Parts: sequence; C-alpha cells; structure tokens
Amino acid sequence: MSDTARDKAARLLKKRGSVSSLSSHEVRLRESLNKARECRDSMSTVSYIDEPGHHDDITRPAVQMENTYQLGPARRFPVATVNNILKDVLTSYLQEERYEADLCRQMTKTISEVVKARVKDLMIPRYKIIVLIYIGQLNDQNMRVGSRCIWDPAYDTFSSYTFKNSSLFALANVYAVYYE
Repeated sequence: MSDTARDKAARLLKKRGSVSSLSSHEVRLRESLNKARECRDSMSTVSYIDEPGHHDDITRPAVQMENTYQLGPARRFPVATVNNILKDVLTSYLQEERYEADLCRQMTKTISEVVKARVKDLMIPRYKIIVLIYIGQLNDQNMRVGSRCIWDPAYDTFSSYTFKNSSLFALANVYAVYYE
C-alpha cells in the first residue's frame, strides 16, 4: 500500500470514528521517511460506537453558538393558554384535598413540576419559565404576595391563577422571561 493510499485510509477511518492500528505519529513518521518507498505493512482497524456515558471523562471542546441577531420573540407567550393550564392542574390536584401542612408542602413541588412540564410542552422558544406555587390553609386571614422582576415589558409576561376549596387556597404564578 502506498503512503498516499495509507494517508487516505487513515483520514477516512478517523472520519468514521475508527481506531487505526498505526498511530498518527507513526503514519507521519513513515510518511516522512519513506516518501518514495512502497510500504507493504498491513493496516487493521477497530470500529467503535461512541455512546453517551462511556466516555464521560473525555473533555470535548465547548460548542460556540453563532449570534442569531433576533431581538424579539418569533411568537408571543400565550398567557391565555397558560391560564387554562394553571386552572386545569390546580383544579385536578386540589379539588378534593384537605389542608395538611406536610401534604401541601409536597403538593407545591409536584404541581410546580407538572405546570412547568405542561408549559414547556407548548414549545415556546427562547423563554425562561419560572413557576411559583403557594398553598395555604383557608381561615379568616389575608395573604398578599408581591413580586418584583427586572424585565422588558414588551416581551416578558406572567400568568396567574387562584384556586379555593373548603379548606385551602392556592396561588400559581408563571413568569415568562424572554432571553436573546
């Protein structure tokens, strides 16, 4: 096999993800020493499949994304659709529940994850989603919830829904913050 054929084979094998029995250093060394000579050594290959998890210790260069120069969203955040999601999730999870502190603590986590997953299923690109759920016992008390965010009122928005049954109340807020 000639040196040019060997180089060509080595390049093809590298592109395919195969490992050559000759290292690249050996190929370069033989190429420089035996430019005119025909080399009759055989070259064997071992193919492999790069599966995630098997080569976690190998560091790969970070992929640098190019700018899109998109200054605004392609489509607005659907507040009405998110309100319907909040109403549906809160009603289905809390309709028959009684207030118990431990149960409600776990329910806030569960409901927030369900709401976040359902909002992400809408696949609205370039919006960060923040979900806050408050559940409290319904007595003769008041509760005020205030929130402050730094955002662009032209693109960023929120959705809110309040639920009550005989023993508890729930407040769900979804904040959608656009990022470029």
